[in-house]
Amino acid sequence: MEGYLVIGIGRFGKSVARTLYENNKTVLAIDENEEVIQQIIDNQIVGNAVVLNATDENALKKVINNDFDTAFVCIGTDIQSSILITVTLKELGIKKIICKARTEKQGKVLEKIGADIVVYPEREMGETLAKKIMNPKLTDYFKFSEEYNIFEFEVPEEFIGKNLKELDLRNKYEMNIIGIKQGEEHMNISPNSETVIEKGNILLVITNNKNDINLFEN
Repeated sequence: MEGYLVIGIGRFGKSVARTLYENNKTVLAIDENEEVIQQIIDNQIVGNAVVLNATDENALKKVINNDFDTAFVCIGTDIQSSILITVTLKELGIKKIICKARTEKQGKVLEKIGADIVVYPEREMGETLAKKIMNPKLTDYFKFSEEYNIFEFEVPEEFIGKNLKELDLRNKYEMNIIGIKQGEEHMNISPNSETVIEKGNILLVITNNKNDINLFEN
C-alpha cells in the first residue's frame, strides 16, 4: 500500500497531511507536541497520528512499516533534527524523502545526506506540493475558487491521437479543457472539439475540486 509519513505538524506539515488525507491516501502524522497531535485528530485532518520525537531512531523504527514509501520532513526550523530524521528514514528504506528547508544552504546539506526533494515553503505551498508528489504528470495546480481548481498536466498515453470530442472529458470527469500547450511557446486557447491530442501536449483544465486528484494518477 502506498502510504505517506508527515513528520512535523506545523502550518506547512498540516497542509501537506490534510491534502493527502482528503484524497484518500494512507497518512501517518508525527509530531512531538501532544497538543498538536490531539488537535489534528479532533479536527479530522488525518485519521492516524502519533506523538513522537522523530529524532529518536528506535522510536521512529517502531511506527514505520512497509505501508509507507514516501516521507515529508516538515521541520525546517531545526536543521539538525531534519538531518537526523532524513538519515534514519533513508536507512529504513523510505523510497522518497521530501524535506522542508529555510535556506539554500540547508537545502544543499539535506540533499547531500539523502533528501530526494528539498522544498522552501515560501515558494511552494504544502497543498500544491502534495498533489504534485501524488501525481508526477501534474506540472502546475492552483485553487481557482472554493469550488473549482485549475490543473496543468502532461497528457496520459491513452489520450494521444484522440480528439476532444472522443475523450469527452466534460461528461466523464466534469472537466473543461481551457488550453493545450504545444511545445514551449504555443498555447491553443479554448480548443475546439476536433482538436487532436498529441504526444508531449500539456493540458490546462478547470474542474470541480471534489473530482480533481484521482483524474491524473498513473
